Amino acid sequence: MVDSNSLLILAVILIAGALGGELARKVRLPSVTGQILAGMIMGPSLLGIFSPDVGHDLKPFTHFALGLIAMAVGNHLNLTRLRNAGKRLLWLLLFESMITPALVFAVVWLMPGSSLSLALLLGAMAVSTAPATIVAIVSETRSKGIFVKTLVAAVALNNIMCILLFELAYTAVGAQLDPTLKQGVWGILMAPLKELGLALLLGGSVAVALVIATRKVIRSDRLATVSIIAIFLVTGIADHFGLSMMLSALFLGVGLANLTPEKEELGHGVFVNLESAIFAVFFTLAGLELDLSVALTGGLLSLVVVTARLLGKVAAGNLAMRLASATERLRKYIGLGLIPQAGVAVGLIFLVLENPAFAPIHQTILAVGLTSVLANELIGPILTKLALTRSGDFGKDRARLIDFLHEEHIVTDFHAKTKEEAIEKLTDLLIQTHHLRVSRSSLLKSILDREREISTCIGNGVAIPHGILEKGRGDNIVGVMAISRKGLDMETPDGAPVHCMVLLATPPSQRNRHLEVLAALARAIGSDRNIQRQLFNSKSPAHVCDILHAEESEDFNYFMDIPSNEETA
Repeated sequence: MVDSNSLLILAVILIAGALGGELARKVRLPSVTGQILAGMIMGPSLLGIFSPDVGHDLKPFTHFALGLIAMAVGNHLNLTRLRNAGKRLLWLLLFESMITPALVFAVVWLMPGSSLSLALLLGAMAVSTAPATIVAIVSETRSKGIFVKTLVAAVALNNIMCILLFELAYTAVGAQLDPTLKQGVWGILMAPLKELGLALLLGGSVAVALVIATRKVIRSDRLATVSIIAIFLVTGIADHFGLSMMLSALFLGVGLANLTPEKEELGHGVFVNLESAIFAVFFTLAGLELDLSVALTGGLLSLVVVTARLLGKVAAGNLAMRLASATERLRKYIGLGLIPQAGVAVGLIFLVLENPAFAPIHQTILAVGLTSVLANELIGPILTKLALTRSGDFGKDRARLIDFLHEEHIVTDFHAKTKEEAIEKLTDLLIQTHHLRVSRSSLLKSILDREREISTCIGNGVAIPHGILEKGRGDNIVGVMAISRKGLDMETPDGAPVHCMVLLATPPSQRNRHLEVLAALARAIGSDRNIQRQLFNSKSPAHVCDILHAEESEDFNYFMDIPSNEETA
């Protein structure tokens, strides 16, 4: 065994994780899988290079990494960006919270030698998806789109729900195993709400303080400093008072996403260049923690839990997406993307082990729980990568010509009595969804003045009004799109109603790209009958976005040679 200082151990783990990740990529596996395997090989189960307490020595790093990952996941819960995704996320959360734990609970309870206590705890833990694994795979595969947006937001929500359900199960089982802990129904119900409320208070308070402290700060180095302070503060306070670090850091991310959406460099964005190194250490350490001698004793019961959880996730995803009228790719693959399971589940297992009242089920939950996590963390990343590939989002995190049109920038079933009313509505949507700090009246005037000079209704059901984005108010073209199945009654060259209206605002520095965008929109939407038919009959903004960013649309919405400034959707 290596018995040395923490920095040397950290260096060796980083080297092993980087090599493991690279080897995994060589054989077309996610790097996460290779890093976990590298940790397992060096751990007590096989080579025994490191002592079993190495994880304890590096606990500050793992807590920081976990807080950073949770904050990154929470940052995807921006209410404006998720405006059009609310229906499918709520259905998915509902069915994930019902089908998956119910299925796992049922099969565990029916197994010989099992117990109600074990079934309740394993059922609750089954809801959680590993946020670190999902964020790492999305980053590694440079995936971007409706699927990624739904997946990462769903992970944030299902971890919140997992902790709530586990608190319920934990309190109920504790009352059953130890009569002195009996709290009654009200006490059992209040335990998870207290946990959630305190985490929300901690994460939200630090987010507000961070926003106030950086209100006039624009230098990236100073923003980085206060971001690091915020992560240490949240994770440290949560650990000291026995609160959930994951939930607290997640709410910190949610707060920043909604209070300062324009400051992308505040929060987890500080570590964008160190992300791969942090992930390599985190997942290699996770592999070191997995003791095969304990995990493999889970046997048949673990296999049953893993299978039931997988079926539950897939069924919940498919049913939820059908009820939300989501795209076919979301229906087929969102469940597969939610299979990885690690940090939260392991943390909950050790919470049970620390309580002497749960002694009768300690060995069983350790063996079954760890074996299930091991299996889900080895096969889960492979399934998530497969889901990202099949969904069409794989490798799409590159700048495209019409990169500014995401789901939150699109409305369907649009209505307006006049062209002026339509432009006013879309101007308000543009300012709201792109978080523009501009004068509404000035922007609207520039659009209407341009419209009076020459109509931007180009015929074939398309109109592309546009205006000037004042200097210093943005460096990129921004836009919104409205789809009207019925059609808007406007004066057009061919007398046909307008079914698709795209409103653009362009800074003076982007004039050439503006002309490219106009030409691409006119060529594709204005003349391609197939694109027109699909767009004009789209059921939701998600369907529109899917059409605009599909492989078939690369002829007009092509990838550019400049790096993308857009945030992963």
